[in-house]
Amino acid sequence: MLHMFGVNGASCPRCERKNGVDARYCAGCGVILGAPRSKPVLVENRWVPAPDELAVFFGLRELSGLFVKTLRVPATARGFILQGDKATEVPQGEYELEGFFTRLNHLLRDQHAEILVTRTTALPVPFEFDDIPTCEQLAISVRFTVSIKIENVPAFARHFMTTPGTIGTPELRELLAHPVRQLALEFIGARSIREMAAGGALREELDERLQGGLKLLLADYGLAATSVQTVELRHDKYDANRARVGSMWLAADEQHVQLAHKRHLDELYTAEEWQGIKRSEEEARLRIRRAELRQDDAIARAEMSLQGADRAHGVRARQIELYGRILEATSREQALAQGAGQVLAELQHEAAQKGAQRSDEAAQWQHLRALAGVHMRAEVASAQQEAQHARQSAQQRFSQQLLQQQIRHKIDQARLIEDATRQRDELIRLRESEAEAARRLRDIDEAEYQARYQALKLANDARLREAGRTQEWEDEQARQRIEGARRGAGKLDAEAQQDKLQRTIELEALQARSLQDVTLHADERRAGLGEAARAGERAHEIALARLAMERAAALGAMDDTAKLALADAANAVVLADYLKTRVHADMDADQLTALAGVAGAGKVELGEAARAAAQLVRDEQARREHEVDKDRRHQLDLLRLQNDVNKAALHAQAGVAGARQCVHGHALQRDDRVCAACGGAPSA
Repeated sequence: MLHMFGVNGASCPRCERKNGVDARYCAGCGVILGAPRSKPVLVENRWVPAPDELAVFFGLRELSGLFVKTLRVPATARGFILQGDKATEVPQGEYELEGFFTRLNHLLRDQHAEILVTRTTALPVPFEFDDIPTCEQLAISVRFTVSIKIENVPAFARHFMTTPGTIGTPELRELLAHPVRQLALEFIGARSIREMAAGGALREELDERLQGGLKLLLADYGLAATSVQTVELRHDKYDANRARVGSMWLAADEQHVQLAHKRHLDELYTAEEWQGIKRSEEEARLRIRRAELRQDDAIARAEMSLQGADRAHGVRARQIELYGRILEATSREQALAQGAGQVLAELQHEAAQKGAQRSDEAAQWQHLRALAGVHMRAEVASAQQEAQHARQSAQQRFSQQLLQQQIRHKIDQARLIEDATRQRDELIRLRESEAEAARRLRDIDEAEYQARYQALKLANDARLREAGRTQEWEDEQARQRIEGARRGAGKLDAEAQQDKLQRTIELEALQARSLQDVTLHADERRAGLGEAARAGERAHEIALARLAMERAAALGAMDDTAKLALADAANAVVLADYLKTRVHADMDADQLTALAGVAGAGKVELGEAARAAAQLVRDEQARREHEVDKDRRHQLDLLRLQNDVNKAALHAQAGVAGARQCVHGHALQRDDRVCAACGGAPSA
């Protein structure tokens, strides 16, 4: 159960009744003494906070003490009743005693209760800062409004409702001024004034950054930043006498106004002034770097105040922003267009010093991006450490400032105590508490300074780790290049061996094809000679058959006498008998008789005729034998020709088969067992 601490002995803020010294609650109406004197809430019983109030809270001895009058909850307010660990919202409307407890029947009318009255809408809290520097150390004036509302009632009651009172615009501005300024410094310090002038969504980005940062801080306290509205974002230029020369408004969104602002920016500063601003930015960055390097020898001599630490924080935020742009860029030209030329030049200088130049432009860009990533990780590690310390310090500062506000409220309430002795004692006690709270706040500031001091040491350690990671990355790249060269050399050797093997296989295949061609040529020659011999035999047979046919045709064309004369001996006898028979068949009886007489009379002549016929037969046989001898000689000539062709083919084949070599490639004869040139054995 939330416990409320009032001011004993004070007059009642509702009925103004005098109470005893030890009284904590009003004896008449039961309101806790020391409650805020809010006339609508306490006197008129209308739960409406003032226009500049976020919440009004007080306690009651008994919950039924609310209904000295009709309770009214308007639509513009929200009312909560806290009993124990539960918070009950009172809906809009008018309530009498019985109707109230009938509607909210879980509330106990005779028990202690705390009342919280807040707004339905968020309370706008204005902030204004005139000294927020850009990355060029140009001052920017910022004016914006943060809308705050109660999001978690139990968490709000746990931190704020330790004493009765109100939370309004002054209290919230005091509590949030430091974290809001820090968030604005982080956002603006990482950008140049030209980038902010060219950015069309500058206001939305700033609102989003502030709202996101406040969300983390206020969540633990039951508050929420519903929106952030940038009202003014302006840069003023002053001359040597601190007279304002001109102003540039960066919060305008209209396109024509943006173009006018851009022209006005070029008119506000000359080219020489822009060069001076750029030199100042570079000198500030170098000073911070030199101070950080000096810490390697003696951190105690760093000579960096809180203001210098803020500036270093802005420089680091700018470095992270530029490293991020390089990582997001796909080419060097895009990185230059996004304003990262200075950091890109530093990375190129670092790469050149370490001999990391690449002939390939794409490989060189990847190398620069890798270096930017290493540097960005180191800067982000330092920034995260600082952000963690900043959040812890902001929470401690917020709680301590809230305690101081409560003590001041108690002091104001203690002045209302009528008993002078009691009032003096209470004021002395509260003054001591206030002094103790102020001392704790100084301790928080000192702890914040020490935390930033430790953050610088951690930043140096991070840079040492960064150098180690850079060296490891470059060693890994060198190892990969060596392995790539080895793999390339091995690949070249493998390709050479493959080419050599391929050429050997091709030569062996060529030799095998040559041997095969020689063998096929010899086979073709042998086949050609055999075909020629067979063709000769067929031609001879055809010639003999043609001669026989011509002879038969010639015999067929001769008369019977010629046939008989040219016929063979055996054929001649048969032919003679055939002719005799044909002649006798054609004769009549008288002719046959006469022939018989002639045959008998000429027996002597018949013998002579027989001899003559035998002589003719011998002549015909001689002629036939002469023709047979002629045919035989022709056949013998053909056989000799065929034998010569066969001998030539066999000699060629024997020459191919006999082409032997020794193990060293020298030619051997068919019967050689050792090489005559080198004495080597014949190859297998």
